[in-house]
Amino acid sequence: MRARSWVWIMVAALAVAALAAPFASSWPDGLEKVAEHLGFASRAQATPSVAAPLPDYQVPGVAQSGLSTALAGILGTLLVFVLLYAAARLLTAVAVRRHADSPS
Repeated sequence: MRARSWVWIMVAALAVAALAAPFASSWPDGLEKVAEHLGFASRAQATPSVAAPLPDYQVPGVAQSGLSTALAGILGTLLVFVLLYAAARLLTAVAVRRHADSPS
């Protein structure tokens, strides 16, 4: 895939994250709903073992809720993109090395 295509994919993903994130439902997600329905939601830890970097999809220090949620969506999208890009580069390098080492 050409670099220009990746840029447009990234722009589209960031636009969706920024524009759709503020409209996310505040209702419990599927796992929380099942835990409530089956009666084990009360067994959840009051304090998580590992602190969430963006608790409740809010950026600490940003007072406006919609903007904070949009920023959290953008940051999450960028993080996923960077991780997937790094994994793709690594896998490509491994494949090239294997191909170069294999007898033809």
